Amino acid sequence: MAQRYGGKFSPDGQEPDKQAERPAFQGARVDAAGARSNILFVPPLVLAATSLGSGAVGLVTGLGGAALLVAGAWLCREGLRAEAAFNDRRVARRPGFPRKIAAAVLTGAGVALAAWRNDPGLIAPILYGIAATGLHLAAFGLDPMKDKGMEGIDTFQQDRVARVVDEAETYLSAMTDAIKRAGDRQAESRVERFLQSVRELIRTVEEDPRDLVAARKFLGVYLMGARDATVKFADIYSRTRDASARSDYMMLLTDLEESFGQKTKKLLLDNNTDLTVEIEVLRDRLQREGVRLD
Repeated sequence: MAQRYGGKFSPDGQEPDKQAERPAFQGARVDAAGARSNILFVPPLVLAATSLGSGAVGLVTGLGGAALLVAGAWLCREGLRAEAAFNDRRVARRPGFPRKIAAAVLTGAGVALAAWRNDPGLIAPILYGIAATGLHLAAFGLDPMKDKGMEGIDTFQQDRVARVVDEAETYLSAMTDAIKRAGDRQAESRVERFLQSVRELIRTVEEDPRDLVAARKFLGVYLMGARDATVKFADIYSRTRDASARSDYMMLLTDLEESFGQKTKKLLLDNNTDLTVEIEVLRDRLQREGVRLD
C-alpha cells in the first residue's frame, strides 16, 4: 500500500531523535537470492506451458520436469540465503542439508526429463542432465562444507544458544509484523533500529556461548515484553492515532535500545578481560620456562 512521504523537511515532519545516532539502514543486507536465482523459475514455466499440447505422455513428462526444476530453483534460493548467513557470522556451523548441491541434482534431473520428452533415447537426456548439473554447480558453487570458528566451542552450549536465538528471532519477526499495522513510518524505522541493537547482542552471544547466561533475560523476557508492547501500541495507534501512546512507545524503545547496547558493550568488555588474563597467564608461564618477552 502506498505511504505518504515523511521526514524532517515534510509538512508534518519532526526532528529526528538526537540520541539515535545509528541510521535506520545500518546493517541492511541485500537479499542473497537475487535475480540470478529467481530467473531459474522461468524455464519450468516455459516447459509446463509447452507441454500442454503434447499428449498424455508429453504432458505428464513435461509437468514432472517442471516440478523438478521448480524444486531445484527453490532449493538454490534457500541455499544462497543460508550461505550468506554463514558468511556473515564469524562462528557458524555448516548447513545441515546441502541445498545448492541438491538443487543442482534436481535441475539436472528436470533437464534430463525435459530432454527425454523430445528425445526418448537414453544417452542424450543423461548427457543433458549432467551438463545442466555441472553448469549449475559452476554458476552457484557448493554449499559450505566445514564449520567456521567452532574450535574450542562446546557444541552443547552452542545448541542452547541456537534455541535461544531462534526464540529471539521469533519475537523480532512478530515486532516487525505488528508495527506495520500502526501505519507510522517513523515508528517502523525506530523499531528497525532497535532490532539492529538486538541482533548485535545475538551475534555477540553466538560468537561466545558463555555469554548466554548473562544475556538470556534480554533475549527472552525483555524481547517478549517488547513484542507485547509493540502489538498493543499498533492496535491502539491504528485506531486512535494517540500521540501520547506513540511518545511512550518511542521512549520505551529508546530505553530498551540503550539497555541492549550497554549489555553488548559489557559482554565485549568481559571478553577482552578474559583475553587479557589469558595473555598474562601465558607470559608468566613463558617466564617460568626461561623465555623473556621484550
